[in-house]
Amino acid sequence: MADYLIKSTDKRTFTLLAGAAVLGELKYTEWFSFKAILALTDGTSFRIEPRGFWGTTIEVKDEAQTVHLSFKMNWDGNIVLKSRLGGTNRAVVLKNRGLQGGYVLLDKEGQELLTIQPDFKWNKANHDYAVVSSEQFDTYAAKEALVLTAIHCANYYMTMASTIITTTII
Repeated sequence: MADYLIKSTDKRTFTLLAGAAVLGELKYTEWFSFKAILALTDGTSFRIEPRGFWGTTIEVKDEAQTVHLSFKMNWDGNIVLKSRLGGTNRAVVLKNRGLQGGYVLLDKEGQELLTIQPDFKWNKANHDYAVVSSEQFDTYAAKEALVLTAIHCANYYMTMASTIITTTII
């Protein structure tokens, strides 16, 4: 099991830390955009961008346009991630934990891989995240990229939820 901290330095930049070691960064290209760059400290980088007319599917691509991961919000509010990171095809689901708060990333058997707890910083008006991985998740290839993608999904989820709340109130 590993503990990670995601520090938000501004509204668009999220840094993945394990202890004091920086493992990678998720940086949104524009404010209120789902487009982002995911950069790992080993020099690997990916582009995250919406696909299609409505942009409801998000893809994680490398410089050669190879899709390594995609995700889409399901009708039940869960986000389904399909990954080819590390050369292995996997499907995982990010679920909102409801009243317990936070999010959980589950494998296809329903085993917890990650728990993600947002920590809203009122003085910065943005979120940091505490992430705890399971022993099973620790065996995954490219796990740092998957953690940062899960954070992108959590941000996506919060954006979609706030959009629904705002349009309902108005």
